Amino acid sequence: MLSLNLIKQPPDVPPRPAEAHKGTFGTVIVVGGCDTMMGAPALCATAALRSGVGLVKLAVPAAVLPVAIAIEPGATGVILGEDAQDSLCSLDEADPNHKAVLAVGPGMGHSQSSGELVDLLLRGSRRVVLDADGLNHLAKTAQARPLPGSDLIMTPHPGEFARLAKPLGITIDPNNPATRPDAAAQLAVVHQAVVVLKGKNTIVTDGENLYVNETGNPALATAGSGDVLTGLIASLIAQGMALFDAATLGVYLHGLTADSWAKHHGPSGLIARDLTDLIPETMNERRKAD
Repeated sequence: MLSLNLIKQPPDVPPRPAEAHKGTFGTVIVVGGCDTMMGAPALCATAALRSGVGLVKLAVPAAVLPVAIAIEPGATGVILGEDAQDSLCSLDEADPNHKAVLAVGPGMGHSQSSGELVDLLLRGSRRVVLDADGLNHLAKTAQARPLPGSDLIMTPHPGEFARLAKPLGITIDPNNPATRPDAAAQLAVVHQAVVVLKGKNTIVTDGENLYVNETGNPALATAGSGDVLTGLIASLIAQGMALFDAATLGVYLHGLTADSWAKHHGPSGLIARDLTDLIPETMNERRKAD
């Protein structure tokens, strides 16, 4: 078992200087979307905007873009190419200085070209929050991610964790509360990443530090809530937070937003857009507390 430094409190919400403009608060590019999952990248984009990022771009296939933009008109579009290299060129044109934070995986699907794109992005220099099908593509490689590469946050639920862990020889139970921290920490060490192991008392660890989240409730067990978390974390990174701090605060705010909703509605019926709508209020309350 690894010796981990327990972090008891999430960091403060990023400041909003009076003289700021949208460039002050960074850019998130959401990379994902496919014919059968057009809403997921849009939900991720909305969450990023609601949590304060200056600019969001939706990098999705051409057929997905009109629908995704209609769901989140505050985003701009990047059309992914027919193959991974073309898609990477499109991203480089949209972000030539590699300053944007990438939220990779929401609604991405299982095509060979999307898997190849994930591999290329993990070899690059941009900061990446990897979720959903992005994680599943990484799991298929049956090895640690290519290094040197991007600064990486991985956000698996226990099923995705199992697919990632098995080929790496990590056999610790990600569902057992007693072993979840060590399971997440081992994956973090292998991939040199921050791991967010989702579930009750979500675990955040970089292999050295550990945060066990205490916010959230069963209302979060709904489609799209993970896409919201991915956008929230990516937004906090774009606003200047370190990866571990952004993951910790993002998980805390995500759960706290669901707790606020559940006070009025109970433990069921939440949809992902309810979360995005309430994020600004939750962040404002947190600022007051800070």
